[in-house]
Amino acid sequence: MAVSRRWPKSLVALQSRNFRLLWIGLLLSFSGSLMQNAALLWHVSLLVPPEKKALALGMVGLTRVAPIVFFSLVSGVVADALDRRRVLLVTQTCAAMVALGLAFVTFRGGTALWPIYGLAAVGGAVSCFDLPARQALIPALVPREHLANAITLNTIMFQLASVAGPAMGGIVIATAGVGAAYLINALSFAFVLVALVMMRDVSARPGIDTTLRESLSVKAAGEGLRFVMRSPLIRATMLLDFFATFFASATALLPIFAQDILKVGAHGYGWLFAAPAVGSLMMSVALVPSVEHIRRRGRSIVWAVIGHGLATIVFGFSTVFWLTFLCLALIGATDTVSTVLRNVIRQMETPDRLRGRMTGINMVFFQGGPQLGELEAGVVANWWGAPFSAISGGIGCLIASAWIAAATPTLRNYRSDADSPSAPS
Repeated sequence: MAVSRRWPKSLVALQSRNFRLLWIGLLLSFSGSLMQNAALLWHVSLLVPPEKKALALGMVGLTRVAPIVFFSLVSGVVADALDRRRVLLVTQTCAAMVALGLAFVTFRGGTALWPIYGLAAVGGAVSCFDLPARQALIPALVPREHLANAITLNTIMFQLASVAGPAMGGIVIATAGVGAAYLINALSFAFVLVALVMMRDVSARPGIDTTLRESLSVKAAGEGLRFVMRSPLIRATMLLDFFATFFASATALLPIFAQDILKVGAHGYGWLFAAPAVGSLMMSVALVPSVEHIRRRGRSIVWAVIGHGLATIVFGFSTVFWLTFLCLALIGATDTVSTVLRNVIRQMETPDRLRGRMTGINMVFFQGGPQLGELEAGVVANWWGAPFSAISGGIGCLIASAWIAAATPTLRNYRSDADSPSAPS
């Protein structure tokens, strides 16, 4: 991998040319994808009567989680058995086709929900294969000593996109409609495809000497599952991720808060959708120079998830736009601390040959949690209202965090000097 010496320490992973190409491409692509996520929820909310709005929004999560449960193990095996860069070329192309499909349905004036749900499910399936390959590729693009910095920079990149995408999405939705947001997202995937094609000298993964048929086997999938189940530390980070996002999925109900409680319209909705990313971005910038020096990483994760739950509770009580914005920003900030440290732990503790499978299994937790959480939030909101759904979800997050921390001393006591030197990258 090509490395220069021009970059400051806080950006040291960007010295690696291949990582830098992927980072820039994903920044632009994720901006489009997160614009589309906001547009899709807004689109669904416009197609149903007010009394069915909460349940219809919750169903978006259900359509996305079904492929995750079905494909998670398979996608991880694919990421470990095949060339990860080529897998990404396929998945990014397929994701662009899904966005074009949503744009086509919208511009034709369709009012049925099933095509939107169907395309959201296909997009979820594509994501199942994209994410393990993408995350497992990162350690091959940077030296091991720069991996923590690369993960933090990836978080910053995602949060930059999470601010730009929904904020721009609010403007696009208000001026040109949701179809335009879908079309812009379809075009944004070209940046990642170009970055992948321009990469050179990507490090080959050591130790892969089996045939393709053996690599894509039930035995290979079982090996990844056994690794996760026999590692209390990795298993605990996944459970914490799942319960935090399951109970505290505040963004699923944002169209209701924007339209019916705060009455701020599409522009205000775009800013509210971007608020968690604003907090995440600020926290990510703070973490860049310090993440490698955080020693009590296990306890830091637990306290971050507790903060996530408390901010969600206050969000549920708020009827003021700026207080709601602040709570959502705090939700994003606390989630960033937890996400970065969890990812560092998992990447450091997982051998390279198993990273794709570990990420595939983890998808059930960190993507399945928020998607099922959207359904849970929608069902509860349908019965007792959106504020009660958010408040009860925050309380559930606190209870789950306390239970996992109490049951897993390995997580509570985990320190950075325990990073395994035996997990090759």
